[in-house]
Amino acid sequence: MAREYARTDRVGQQIQKEIAVILMREIKDPRLSMTTVSAVEVTRDLAYAKVFVTFFNDNEDEINASLEVLSEAEGYIRSLLGKRLRARIMPHLRFVYDKSMAEGVRMGNLVDQAIASDSNSTNENPSEDKNEQGE
Repeated sequence: MAREYARTDRVGQQIQKEIAVILMREIKDPRLSMTTVSAVEVTRDLAYAKVFVTFFNDNEDEINASLEVLSEAEGYIRSLLGKRLRARIMPHLRFVYDKSMAEGVRMGNLVDQAIASDSNSTNENPSEDKNEQGE
């Protein structure tokens, strides 16, 4: 019987929790306000971890500046992680912007616009709808 979770998944989840706490409590850079750790992917040998982050703002320049701050603080974050996790191998961290949240909001807005335009077109021509339905 296969195990439910691989070790890399468990380590990734723990790293995600700890980095979120570290970013919230330890890192005091104002460029990192409202940073969310959405996922962590760890390689099988636990040498590298890709940390997916989202930010409150959508400005490309601010996102790049925030990613630069995170990459510069990688050593400090990694040392704090090492103290908290007490793991023999602490993966090198690489921070990546997670576009899925912004893309989901954009798609939701498109759906809302489509629904609104459909309801507007049916409200403008109610007699045509009755003719199409055979009434």
